[in-house]
Amino acid sequence: MSSNLYVGNLTFNTTSGDLETLFGEYGDVRKAQVITDRDTGRSRGFGFVEMGSSDEAEAAINGLNGSNVDGRDLTVNVAKERSR
Repeated sequence: MSSNLYVGNLTFNTTSGDLETLFGEYGDVRKAQVITDRDTGRSRGFGFVEMGSSDEAEAAINGLNGSNVDGRDLTVNVAKERSR
């Protein structure tokens, strides 16, 4: 299992720091990034988190997928490889 996770249904106020704090409860967060619009700089409502190990990633999925954060139910799953 990959340690790179997709996080969807974020509020537009969520920052990369917020993701790092939230996922830090489940292990070592190597990288957390909220994806922003290239033109406006506004959040696009999703992001990616890279955990320290696949076990930590699995724990984060089990703990956070479907959980309510700032009034929104998060979608957390293994990120798909991006085709170029």
